[in-house]
Amino acid sequence: MKQLYSILLILVTFLSSCGNSTLEEGEAASVTVSSVIFTQSLNKAKDLATVQGTKLELKAGAKSDNFRDPDGKLSNNSAPVLLSKVDNTKPFTFTAKVKPGFLETYDAGTMYVYVNEKNWVKFAFERDERQLTRMVTVRTLDTSDDNNHDVVEEESVYMKISSDTKTIGYYYSLDKTNWQLVRLYRNDYPQEIFVGLSTQSPVGDGTSATFDDCSLTESSINDFRLGI
Repeated sequence: MKQLYSILLILVTFLSSCGNSTLEEGEAASVTVSSVIFTQSLNKAKDLATVQGTKLELKAGAKSDNFRDPDGKLSNNSAPVLLSKVDNTKPFTFTAKVKPGFLETYDAGTMYVYVNEKNWVKFAFERDERQLTRMVTVRTLDTSDDNNHDVVEEESVYMKISSDTKTIGYYYSLDKTNWQLVRLYRNDYPQEIFVGLSTQSPVGDGTSATFDDCSLTESSINDFRLGI
């Protein structure tokens, strides 16, 4: 009897640990675009997503954003995000062609590396204060930094996040051949993380972004400077 009880206890513990893969702040989802399956949804993203062929359109409501101001006065965690679980003990590369609807300042289509609501990175194609559209990264560790990068005048851009388990890099391209490094740092995330797609409208009345040619593979780039 004791042996049976021990087996049952081990089984319950195992099943409980499997359940830890869901985010406390998220909800289960099943949204597939190309070969990428998004299993978690933040802020009702699954209800705001439409898939047609290889394209995913994701809408964002008014004043939706993810940002935790360094001065502690502002914390807005309302942007819809679709997330796909990644085994961070293995290499991965996450790629998408992003076309935001630029209606107001800070409107953006974004990609994410996400652990929880206080630990994430947002990689955005965003309209800035001067109405220029540019690449932006925001790394959040309790509070957010904010980094404006290159101006991109095209209406869409290829974006890529890649890790070899030790290093993680963020890149963009206009032709999916020549990649420009945006950000690079040590991959010190836990064994299980999420990557995702999102859109935002922090000061506007809402917008949408279209994501195409999405891919998530268990391989990394070879050159973290050139992004290839």
